Amino acid sequence: MTPDSTTSRRTFLKTSASAVAASTVLLPGAYATGNDTLRIGLVGCGGRGTGAAKQALRADPKVKLVAMCDAFPDRLQGSLGEMKNIKDIAPKIDVTPDRCFDGFDGYQKLLNCGVDVVLLCTPPGFRPLHLRAAIDAGKHVFCEKPVAVDAAGVRSVIETAKLAKEKGVSLLSGFCYRYDYGKRETVKRIHAGMIGDVAAMHITYLTSPIWHRGSNPDWSEMEYQMRNWYYFTWLSGDFIVEQHCHNMDKAAWVFRGEMPVACTGVGGRQVRTDPKFGHIYDHFAVTFEYKNGARLFSTCRQMAGCSGDVNDYVIGTKGTAQLMKHTVSPTGGAGWELGDDSYKDMYQVEHDELFAGIRAGKPINDGEAAAYSTLMAVIAREAAYTGKRLTWKDMLASKQDLSPKKYEWGPNPVSGVPMPGVYQIG
Repeated sequence: MTPDSTTSRRTFLKTSASAVAASTVLLPGAYATGNDTLRIGLVGCGGRGTGAAKQALRADPKVKLVAMCDAFPDRLQGSLGEMKNIKDIAPKIDVTPDRCFDGFDGYQKLLNCGVDVVLLCTPPGFRPLHLRAAIDAGKHVFCEKPVAVDAAGVRSVIETAKLAKEKGVSLLSGFCYRYDYGKRETVKRIHAGMIGDVAAMHITYLTSPIWHRGSNPDWSEMEYQMRNWYYFTWLSGDFIVEQHCHNMDKAAWVFRGEMPVACTGVGGRQVRTDPKFGHIYDHFAVTFEYKNGARLFSTCRQMAGCSGDVNDYVIGTKGTAQLMKHTVSPTGGAGWELGDDSYKDMYQVEHDELFAGIRAGKPINDGEAAAYSTLMAVIAREAAYTGKRLTWKDMLASKQDLSPKKYEWGPNPVSGVPMPGVYQIG
């Protein structure tokens, strides 16, 4: 069932289910080394992957990083060198040359080299494929957000999350704000009715432009796209999916998992006019509709020289709250504000709880919730791209699949910038 470099995600996702019965389930305590040391493998060695590996190594006293994988060897070696120079985690790194993997099929080699826990931190376009393979192999998984870039990927992750529950293995997503003490305390008070029923939210992610890694005449079209993955929807989902999905997830949390019924949106590409920026937008504004009449208003932007604002404003029938400021303000009675801001970093907490769950035989699985939060961002993107009102039901059932026909170096033609009123979904 190992896909080679010319196998598409479509083919793999259709055929991998047949391997489930033959896969190995990793029971709590039954680790690959035959003792109580958990062996970690990292897939995707960029900044976030390197950060996740650091946090995993600090989450448990008896863990080792034993394998790494990236499409590009230079990225892998840069990450490995950085971590080996960090005093507190260096003794926990045991990555030998024969456990360094690259290319499109490197993740399968990593899964077969005796790891117990896998950190999936590649560009999100690969997430459904890698996640299914890891769960099929019986591994505990941390996977970064978002968990997909299209409807087909979301549906795949939902099925994989169900499989993880059947196997009793962990599937913890990188929606890290759910592991932030201040956010937990704020949402707890909202759910307790301190501001009445939630009537609306306004979520914002107004920030500066992100990196661009340049070009090289020796790079193929596929390599250029993967080196600059943020600017291609099949890899990143556009920045509303890759970045603003955090706010979508916090909104889903506040709305108790209730998903919107429809949305409309606008967006465009005002400053990203150079072809080097692929085909993603630089601003979006979207309105979500809920069955009970509530509304979620979303705005995001990546532009230089503009005011920044990353917030989640909650408007209730009896008051307001702000998740990023950790305040709850009822219209009558005393308000609440988090007084202690010295609590643990949320990125570390998610790994601490992941490994604690593995040790206790109580694996965490938030894969299905992560998939739905991801779909909120996907439908928002598509509403802006098309210029049409889209329903949740239709989007979830959409045949949209943005994955390339083949995973191989060479040509990989992509569509132009989406034009509302012209662009069609999938």
